[in-house]
Amino acid sequence: MTTQPADTAPDQVARLLALVPYLLARGEVRLDDAAAHFGTDADQIERDLRLLFMTGVSPGLPGDLIEVDLEALEGDRIIRVDNADYLARPVRFSPAEATSLVVALRTMVEAAPEEARDVIQRTLAKLEEAAGQDGEGLLKLHVDPTALEASAVVPVLESAIAHGHQAEITYHVPSRDEESRRVVDPRGLARVEDLLYLDAWCHTAQGDRAFRVDRIVAATELESAVADPGARARDLTGGWFTDSETRTVTLRLAPPARWVTEYYQVSDQRPGPDGTVDVDLQVASEQWVRTLLLRLAPHATLLAPDDYAETFTATARATLRLYQVDGVDS
Repeated sequence: MTTQPADTAPDQVARLLALVPYLLARGEVRLDDAAAHFGTDADQIERDLRLLFMTGVSPGLPGDLIEVDLEALEGDRIIRVDNADYLARPVRFSPAEATSLVVALRTMVEAAPEEARDVIQRTLAKLEEAAGQDGEGLLKLHVDPTALEASAVVPVLESAIAHGHQAEITYHVPSRDEESRRVVDPRGLARVEDLLYLDAWCHTAQGDRAFRVDRIVAATELESAVADPGARARDLTGGWFTDSETRTVTLRLAPPARWVTEYYQVSDQRPGPDGTVDVDLQVASEQWVRTLLLRLAPHATLLAPDDYAETFTATARATLRLYQVDGVDS
C-alpha cells in the first residue's frame, strides 16, 4: 500500500488555481474524477473545496465568495462551483502589482537556498519578459500614476469636488453584476490600501456611500451645487469601513444551518432561543439573500430587514404554489 505524500501549502495553492478553471470548463465533475485528474485522493480534493468556498474577490462579502454546492458534494460526490468566473480568465498584473512581484522575487533570490534560486530566477525572467521590458525599467513603474489614478473619471470628480458641484456617475456593482446611474454630492477622494474611493452623499440611496473609483464606469460634473457645501469628507481608513452598498441582514440559524458562520464573513453573532444563533451579515444583493434562505430552509429565519423578509415570504409562497395542483399538495 502506497502512502500519498503530504501536501505543502504551495502544492495546494497551485492545485486550487488549476482546479477552478478545470471545474468551470466542465460544469460539474465527479469527485473521484477530479482527484484522478490532479493525481491526489478524493479526501484531499474535498479539503481543497472546503477551503475554496471561503475565498473570493475583495472585499470578501458573501456575494463575493466562490460558491460550492455542498449538498451535491456530500450526497452525490459531484462538484459544482459558481461565482468564480474571474479565475477562468488569464491573470493580468497592473504595473504596481508587477513591480511588487519583481521586488519580492529579487529579495527571495538573495535569501533562498541554492536549490530554489534557479526556479526563482526563471520566474523573475518570465515576469520581466511578459512586462516587455528589463527589470530596471519595470521597477521604475511604481513612480508613475497607476491606471486607476490616470482614469478619466478622476479629474472629473476632482473638479466637481473643487467647485462644490454634484456629479452623475455610472457605478458597477460586481456582486449584482449591475450598473446604476446616480447623482451624488462628492466630498473627497481617499486611498485605502491599494484602492481609491469616492466619499459622497448618494441622492439615489439617500445616504452616505463610498464608491470604489475603479468601479465608476463614467462620471459627469453637473452645474447644480451640492446640497451641503460645508460637508467634510469622512475618514475611510477606520475598521468600520465596508465597500460598496451593503445592508445588514440578521438571520436566526438552527443547528443544521450553523455552517453559515464558517462559510461566510459574519459581522456579529448572538445566542438565540432553543439552541439557535442570530447572525449579522453585510450583503449587497437582496437576490443573494433569497437564494441563501431557500438553500437553508427550513433551518433559517430572516429577522431583519423587514422589507427583505416580506419579499422572501412572497417568493417562498410563490415557489410552494408551483408544487401544488388545484390546491392539493403533489
